[in-house]
Amino acid sequence: MSDDQLREQRIDSRLAYDGDFLRVNKDTIALPDGKTATREYILHPGAVVVIPLLDDGRVLMERQFRYPLDRVFIEFPAGKIDAGEDILACAKRELQEETGYTASDWQHVCTIHNAIAYSDEHLEIYLAKGLQAGEASLDEEEFLETFFATPEQLLAWVKDGSITDVKTVIGIFWLEKILSKTW
Repeated sequence: MSDDQLREQRIDSRLAYDGDFLRVNKDTIALPDGKTATREYILHPGAVVVIPLLDDGRVLMERQFRYPLDRVFIEFPAGKIDAGEDILACAKRELQEETGYTASDWQHVCTIHNAIAYSDEHLEIYLAKGLQAGEASLDEEEFLETFFATPEQLLAWVKDGSITDVKTVIGIFWLEKILSKTW
């Protein structure tokens, strides 16, 4: 089959659920074989993940306390892209708001879809270098702690289960490739 024959076509699309935090879309799709399928998926504007690397090789991390009770995460600075917001501008904003740091050198690492069959969310991962400390400006109900770790510590924490946040785990593996110059 040609690429044109393998394309799906949207027949119908409607909002199936519109909540305060989640929105769910329901699409009817014409499949390449002529059959139809119904798909529900979470609508999400996307998010950024920042790997903040200091000149001395340490990594700026945060311990986030904004999740359901007893779900404290060690993670990279990250956040939701606002409607119409430039993705790099969002990465810069999230780094500054959450940690107080700014960076002079930004590099896009990759785009990932963490729940590709169930959400249209995309995560844009950036490497930030040339860090300079400033003052954080957290969201009203947000509390987090910033700290520094070595890439070796981060890999050990992934291995022992201390870091389970998917975007951070992926970012740590990318950081390892970047630092070993295999990327």
